[in-house]
Amino acid sequence: MKPPCDEGMIRSKSDVVPCRKESGPWVLAAAILGSSMAFIDSTVVNVALPALQSGFHASIVDVQWVVESYGLFLSALILTGGALGDFFGRRLVFLTGVLTFAAGRSIQGVGAALLVPGSLAIISASFDEESRGRAIGTWSGFTAITSAIGPLVGGWLIEHASWKWVFFINLPIAAAVITITLWHVPESRSAVARRIDWIGALIASAGLGGVVYGLIESQTHGWRNAMVLGSLLGGLLCLIGFVQLENRVSSPMVPLTLFRSKAFSGAN
Repeated sequence: MKPPCDEGMIRSKSDVVPCRKESGPWVLAAAILGSSMAFIDSTVVNVALPALQSGFHASIVDVQWVVESYGLFLSALILTGGALGDFFGRRLVFLTGVLTFAAGRSIQGVGAALLVPGSLAIISASFDEESRGRAIGTWSGFTAITSAIGPLVGGWLIEHASWKWVFFINLPIAAAVITITLWHVPESRSAVARRIDWIGALIASAGLGGVVYGLIESQTHGWRNAMVLGSLLGGLLCLIGFVQLENRVSSPMVPLTLFRSKAFSGAN
């Protein structure tokens, strides 16, 4: 008797359009640099918070939202970002994420929600099964390194230049990513994405956003605060509704059958 069909493997194989061998390193470089923008920025700004508070005469709660707004938008929209890439094209959505990320702090969370899943989707679609694991491992290693060096880079920029350069650091990286992507990264789409599950995207964003907002505000107002409890409860209800919806629609944003894949479930 044959083992059960692994739907996660079937879906991933149907989307693979291997890039030219000579373009492989460039595709990986674009994915790593693009994701590094998001991972560096998640830590580099923390070092600049005291300088921001002094420069703008703001409260600690005000400057803390410079960091938290990024995480809020990223958490709320990351599922939607992956679905948009499957439908409109992974390279297009990835580039949109890079440009959005370079535009401003609050919407950097939106950009990160597009470029982080987009970078992994590009790698999965551009490398064959034999070399995909090595490429994803390389991506994971470099993104972990960039997360770790974020505070070091932020401290050096504040000491030798200005806190403003913490935000400008994304511009040269974005320029490099856009150039490499346009020249070397092939476009790809999901073979099974017939349409976008907009209702599911809205419910998932509301659910994830509500939970993250409640967790953020609990640090200031405590767990018994009505707004905190309302956000957490509303977010959880939306996520429960999202799971129920995805089990019924014909083109779900997150096919629950993917969790039959041991590799997919283990990685997520």
